[in-house]
Amino acid sequence: MKLTTVTNVSVDGVIQGLGGQSEDRRHGFERGGWALPLFDTEIETFLGQVYQRSDAFLFGRRTYEIFANSWGTGSWGTDQGHNPISLALNTRPKYVASTTLTDPEWTDTTVLSGDLSAAVRELKAKPGNEIQVHGSGNLVRWLLANYLVDEITLLTYPVVVGQGMRLFPETGPDIALDLVDYRTFPKGITVQVYRPSGRPRYATD
Repeated sequence: MKLTTVTNVSVDGVIQGLGGQSEDRRHGFERGGWALPLFDTEIETFLGQVYQRSDAFLFGRRTYEIFANSWGTGSWGTDQGHNPISLALNTRPKYVASTTLTDPEWTDTTVLSGDLSAAVRELKAKPGNEIQVHGSGNLVRWLLANYLVDEITLLTYPVVVGQGMRLFPETGPDIALDLVDYRTFPKGITVQVYRPSGRPRYATD
């Protein structure tokens, strides 16, 4: 399976608290809920199609707990017959990278607590189309640094949040990307799909 990261990000790179005011208030973050006002039926349909093509999901612990509390046991999770995201999340294997989670309540969850690199490579070697990582900023950065990501899907929202955790740190690995797909939605959300292609080329003096 190829490993794809799917990330909702503001123009200034923020990934924190996109879903609601109280979703993630770490480090004094007070501007949660910046993504949902820009949703429309077209982006909802697109995301449903993205989730449906996945054979399995890989999460960091914090994103896993947010998803489990909403899509797993919350009201969204009970709408499996009508919501393609809920259907995918509740009927396909889920893996969570964590050294502290010991008893996950969400059905069909496996905790990866040992050698994460080896575990992810083992997952990728399984038959199937795609394993997706949603949210999970720390995990995404780690996967990129360890050359385990095959495809990056960015949903960029036309908003500058002005505070909050960013997708990429000030210092990190440099990665060249090939653009393989691009879409624009009515309220200004753009989708870019990239494939990592080694290190960038730099101009010389």
